[in-house]
Amino acid sequence: MNPNVRQSGDSAPVEEHEKIPDERFGDDGLHPVPPAEFNRILRKVDRRVIPILAIFYLLSFLDRGSIGNANIQGLSETLGLVGHQYNWCLTVFFFPYSFFEPVSNLMLVRLRPSIWLPSIVTAWGIVMTLTGVVQNYSGLLAARFFLGLTEAGLFPGLAFYVSLWYPRANAQFRLALIFASASMAGAFSGLLAYLIVKMDGVGGLEGWRWIFLLEGMLTVAVAVVSFWLVWDSPKTATFLTDREKEILLASLGHTVNAASSNEHASHWKQVKAAIFDWQTILHCLGYWGVATAVYALSLFLPTIIKGLGYSAAIAQLLTIPIYAAATMSCIAVGYFADKTAKRSLFTIACYLIILIGYIIVVAPPRFIPGLIYAGCFIAACGMYPAIPGLLALASNNWAPDAKRAVGIAIQIGVGSMGGAAASNFYRSSDSPRYRLGHSLVLAFTALGLLSTVSYYVICKKLNARRDAAAPSEQSYTEAELLGMGDRAPTFRYRV
Repeated sequence: MNPNVRQSGDSAPVEEHEKIPDERFGDDGLHPVPPAEFNRILRKVDRRVIPILAIFYLLSFLDRGSIGNANIQGLSETLGLVGHQYNWCLTVFFFPYSFFEPVSNLMLVRLRPSIWLPSIVTAWGIVMTLTGVVQNYSGLLAARFFLGLTEAGLFPGLAFYVSLWYPRANAQFRLALIFASASMAGAFSGLLAYLIVKMDGVGGLEGWRWIFLLEGMLTVAVAVVSFWLVWDSPKTATFLTDREKEILLASLGHTVNAASSNEHASHWKQVKAAIFDWQTILHCLGYWGVATAVYALSLFLPTIIKGLGYSAAIAQLLTIPIYAAATMSCIAVGYFADKTAKRSLFTIACYLIILIGYIIVVAPPRFIPGLIYAGCFIAACGMYPAIPGLLALASNNWAPDAKRAVGIAIQIGVGSMGGAAASNFYRSSDSPRYRLGHSLVLAFTALGLLSTVSYYVICKKLNARRDAAAPSEQSYTEAELLGMGDRAPTFRYRV
């Protein structure tokens, strides 16, 4: 029996990963190792695992969002896009992106992450490069479809992959470090676009084409190198000593062992459990609310700022302070949410910040450019740290691993359809204020806030109910508890 799963005779049953306060134990409270040594191991993993994941996601967000930078540099005019054709090119990305995320995560847990992750990065880098040579609306539409298809597996894959390396108590800060690269991508996107469009006319190509060509080739180059930089799990990590592996695996409980087993990972029972679990709808709605805001900002921020009276070049540069502030906010919130173990409360605060930002944008009766810029600035500082918070809640509270992998993919897949909606919120006829678009983002954010508050309340009640359960109701074998996952009476939701 696992000594960390308390049996029916114990007075305070806890879930397998649960923290047991004891100065002899590491941060996760599961093994007799000094905290300083355990933290050293985590930092060692950080140096080898987080940078390449952050680079992957930076490139992902850079590549999917650069169409906004290309558009204000003449993409629509060159391709002859009229009416809502540009918006449809944004929208079509999200249909394959959302649909194939659960499928891709199943592939990830069945195959080796060191092969699957670099392969999908290579694939979308090729698609991104080819986007630079499209000649008409149909070509751009097809390119965006295949970009969504090839990018689909990355973010849910990264979220699940992090859970294979870090205990629940240490996950959000690492997810924040990865997702902060999305806001960094926004800053880089504006700066790179400002520099790249100066190549206008080189090789007989327009400047906006070079945005796709150069960024796509960069992605392919990074992907090829990454085949030697991604490890499958702590068990196979050559940069860890045997003792370090033992300590890290102990802190993860059964996570890595189950994740490395195809029998567990492909178990249809857990796939079905993820689809019909009560958590799924709330996780999806919460993510949808924030994803709508994130995609609205990343796809339209250059256009919104240009509408404030700036040139295209200056609009590109003015996106940088907003994304830089969002990056710092994302990392800071992730750090303190892990340190205090108050993930739901920090995430709820992020929703409130987004609401404040968009209220500042929408409420004034007349068009005030400075307020619109300030509102977008404030909202960005709330929306980017909210995503890691939501993913950490999902990663912490879905179990076992096959259910977690599918659940996270469903959460991100369904939630990312908010991007499809946001792609059509900002119509050229609403320029320069875009009050309708901002109001819709505000409404979706309110929906996400309501869902997250509901999730917090339900989890607290379920934990209290399990704490109060009679010991006789908790006489299960370890195998039974593992099979029950988050429905086990010894499991406690972390909120």
